Amino acid sequence: MKAARWHGARDIRVEDVPEPQAGPGEVKVKVAWTGICGSDLHEYLAGPIFVPVGQDHPLSHDQAPITMGHEYCGTITELGQGVTGLAVGDRVAIEPIFACGTCPACHEGKYNLCDKLGFVGLSGGHGGFAGYSVVPARMVHKIPEGLSMEQGALVEPAAVALHAVRLSKIKAGDSAAVFGAGPIGLLVVEALRVAGAAQIHVVEPSEVRRQRALDLGATAAIDPMAGDAVAAIREATGGVHVAFEVTGVPRVLPQCIDATRHEGQVLIVSIWEGEASFHPNTVVLKERQLQGTIAYRNVYPAVMELMTQGYFNAEQLVTKRIALDDIVAEGFEALVAEKSHVKILVEAPQ
Repeated sequence: MKAARWHGARDIRVEDVPEPQAGPGEVKVKVAWTGICGSDLHEYLAGPIFVPVGQDHPLSHDQAPITMGHEYCGTITELGQGVTGLAVGDRVAIEPIFACGTCPACHEGKYNLCDKLGFVGLSGGHGGFAGYSVVPARMVHKIPEGLSMEQGALVEPAAVALHAVRLSKIKAGDSAAVFGAGPIGLLVVEALRVAGAAQIHVVEPSEVRRQRALDLGATAAIDPMAGDAVAAIREATGGVHVAFEVTGVPRVLPQCIDATRHEGQVLIVSIWEGEASFHPNTVVLKERQLQGTIAYRNVYPAVMELMTQGYFNAEQLVTKRIALDDIVAEGFEALVAEKSHVKILVEAPQ
């Protein structure tokens, strides 16, 4: 079968690989759609970040080259021995976290903080940029009737956003800022609406993405290239209660901090290619909090329930649909060249 495999930075190849088969406790899934994530783009431009190179990942037991793709869904075609509660033909979204189950975080149920954390399609395994995937049965969640397969491919990134908002201190009636209106930033806007934020100020240089943020319920969308975004936010709010950093751009982190009020909170959602700096006094003198957030835990059912209510709508977020053969030129390179794109979905080969 065809699969898009990471060999190195700027080196993703669509090549033939053996079709995987389900072992004990696993399910085989005919992939439908897979989204290109910002993390995938980081691996393409500056990897390896999560991709294991030269040494097997401790949980996937794989190393580069690996089949990419972790935002995906499909239909179960085969059940491994011992799998219960699922059936051939079930439509499922994949929760692609590798966790050891034995470290202190896993014992507390916080499997996204596992000491050996990994992701299918980043750390090895049978990723979604392929015709078929095989994953442990615990990784699949049935997609409710009425939700399209395209919605199924958005469950993973929407879970990132919802987990970040849940982890924050935001309360109904509070104000928030979102720095970066890419796919996760826009999903954070929607998750903030769910949480009852009264004001949502989005900072984003792309005019298309700013407009999309407004369409999704942002109070204001600010162009940081046209003026002082922090000053605009502070003038409108006096400083927001919570700011979300969703750019991974080093100079943006101190702006996020400065945009918050006293005792404000900054949620760092991005995966970073390098270091970022800020003056600690900006945190100390206002008793602000910096909080990191990675992936999600125990949130997929809630995401899909919100989708049935109209949130995280694919029609508002998907800007392009491509074939697997075109994933480099029309996918990764398009995301590098055209900042107006939000979510590009890759259709699995039939």
